[in-house]
Amino acid sequence: MKIQDIPNIIARELNIRPNQVTATEKLLSEQNTVPFIARYRKEATGSLDEEAIRTIEERLAYLKNFAARQEEILTKIDELGKLTPDLRAAIESAEKLQELEDLYLPYRPKKRTRAIIAREKGLQPLADAILAQEETAGTAQNFAAAFIDPEKGVETADDALAGAADIVAETISEDAALRGKMRERLFNTSKIAAELDEETKDTADAQVFLMYDAYEEPVRTLPGHRILAINRGEKKGFLKVKLNADHDVAIEAIFKNFYKKPSIFTDTLLAAVTDGYKRLLFPALEREIRAALTETAESAAIKIFGANLKQLLLAAPLAGHTVLGLDPGYRTGCKSAVVDKTGRVLDHGVLYVTHSDAQKDAAAAKVRELIKKYGITLISIGNGTASLETEEFVADLIKNENLTNVHYIITNEAGASVYSASKLAKEELPEYDVTIRGAVSIARRVQDPLAELVKIDPKAIGVGQYQHDVNQKELAATLEQVVESAVNHVGVDLNTASAALLKHVAGISSAVAQNIVTYRGEHGEFTSRKELLKVPRLGPAAFTQCAGFLRIRNGKTPLDNTAVHPESYGLAEKILGGLSMTLDDLTDKEKLSDFAKKRNKIDEAKLSTELEAGLPTIHDILDALAKPGRDPREDLPAPLTRQAIVKLSDLQVGSLMRGTVRNITDFGVFVDIGLKTAGLIHISELSRRRVKHPLDVVAVGDILTVMIISVDEKRNRIGLSLKQVPKEAKQ
Repeated sequence: MKIQDIPNIIARELNIRPNQVTATEKLLSEQNTVPFIARYRKEATGSLDEEAIRTIEERLAYLKNFAARQEEILTKIDELGKLTPDLRAAIESAEKLQELEDLYLPYRPKKRTRAIIAREKGLQPLADAILAQEETAGTAQNFAAAFIDPEKGVETADDALAGAADIVAETISEDAALRGKMRERLFNTSKIAAELDEETKDTADAQVFLMYDAYEEPVRTLPGHRILAINRGEKKGFLKVKLNADHDVAIEAIFKNFYKKPSIFTDTLLAAVTDGYKRLLFPALEREIRAALTETAESAAIKIFGANLKQLLLAAPLAGHTVLGLDPGYRTGCKSAVVDKTGRVLDHGVLYVTHSDAQKDAAAAKVRELIKKYGITLISIGNGTASLETEEFVADLIKNENLTNVHYIITNEAGASVYSASKLAKEELPEYDVTIRGAVSIARRVQDPLAELVKIDPKAIGVGQYQHDVNQKELAATLEQVVESAVNHVGVDLNTASAALLKHVAGISSAVAQNIVTYRGEHGEFTSRKELLKVPRLGPAAFTQCAGFLRIRNGKTPLDNTAVHPESYGLAEKILGGLSMTLDDLTDKEKLSDFAKKRNKIDEAKLSTELEAGLPTIHDILDALAKPGRDPREDLPAPLTRQAIVKLSDLQVGSLMRGTVRNITDFGVFVDIGLKTAGLIHISELSRRRVKHPLDVVAVGDILTVMIISVDEKRNRIGLSLKQVPKEAKQ
């Protein structure tokens, strides 16, 4: 593979044109961010989306490294004087890194193996004779006697044959074609086997892995979540894991591959094949296969975590509410914080809802007072310790006081404690202690999940599977991409956004984000996007990347409150002029409503020709002008709120419930139906048709009607079904 072939290779993989790849490569090399390229360089890329651009970015890096490794291997083998035309052709035609490394393996520098020691004793010619199988007269010992050399440690003919067999064993095990065939054979026919470790099997922690005792499953069908679970058990010392295969069949196949005709070395060859397979080839391939399974499983887990996180970040905000955030607790009480519609803290305190009746009555009186004083319409309850008791307290209060305007919501509080103890929380809420900051976070994250959740390490949000067992560097990189994508998709209010949110906007670093906040504090609200150029360390290049993703309400121009990039303001005004509109009309609700109704009837192709502008840009500008300040999350269903509690003992098999998807894994979907314990929809209960992965059916934050199919109070488990819900109930 040559560097110049890379665009064509990627184009074939993605079913796009090579010029789309080269255009994307050029834009990336010029330090343009992925969100910027996807949104504002559609003419150049042919309207590639973020996913395609990131794939191109990853494949460019992989293939360039592959090409570099190819050249490195060719050079090293050539320096050894062993680069034959056939070997060069094989290396140059290799398409996978594993294939490349297989070809290089015989020439790779290695420690002093048994084969190397045998070669030092002058036994390579004997090994060549064994592989050639030309000798038919006499015996192997008679032939090997010529290689006896006591000074080199070869005392007998059997010593010579043993040393030569070591060379043959290594030669066979390093044969690239054979390794490829055996790797494929083992992948298709072998099984992963596990059993509890005898020394630790009786410990309480080992019981978690009880299902993997005397366990065996084919490699080719082993799902990712089980691979990671087995790996975890092995790492903790609770499981013994190995690859089971039919070794006799494999040895016979290898022998047939190298056997040419009867000779005096037939038995020696078989012994060398057996030794090479058992001592060298199988252990190496076992490690490779398990590493490949782990890599695939980790990649899938990271992808699932990323998909779940994006859906969570893009959840519809419950805007317009004054919220009472409750961080439940037993001994230390339930921490409370009231935040207004903008997230500003109005009040805080501690409520004792699980203590004496007198303290519970006092807590109820305090909540009634807060509701009346601040006009609270929503109560956000963290789902941690004492959540159930706190929910019962709130539900009883709403019912007894007939608070028809007040609802509550159970909020996933994962990461709240991480945020509350962080440097950022101390800077944002210096006057409150750690516990109150947690309650503030629980209140704010229902008002705007994106703005609040970006303040927390994504790994602490808890919407993945086995996130602590996967490659942490790759996980962090993927989650950062997800956050960046979500933030830029929604857009950010320049005058209210925190530094924690701003740093995820395309082109803005952490330092520049803080500089924006500092500038805003010193000079007041921004009135124009161009004013960003006055912020220290935010130059023209960064401005180009970030400007289109930042919004300014009531600025000097209404275009600053749209997704129209400043570089296209002139074009936007021409479009408005052609429609007999002005910029002022974008702030006139009546005229804007008329424009929105006519939007889909506009001839975009004609406009594109008349204004000599790209059709994708024309399309996007028209969309932006039709809905200035639009939050794309507005189109999503609002989160499910409640006024009455559901108890586990109340559940009846066959009854229908409304719930919110909290987490998605390979094997199923966890749904919050108003209990502390989330119910599980196993993948087999998602649809009557075959489901490849739960993400193909549902998303985190989806509100579903589900059927209760099992209740296990002792194990605190609830089984749910989506496929068994009648069609009319799903509407």
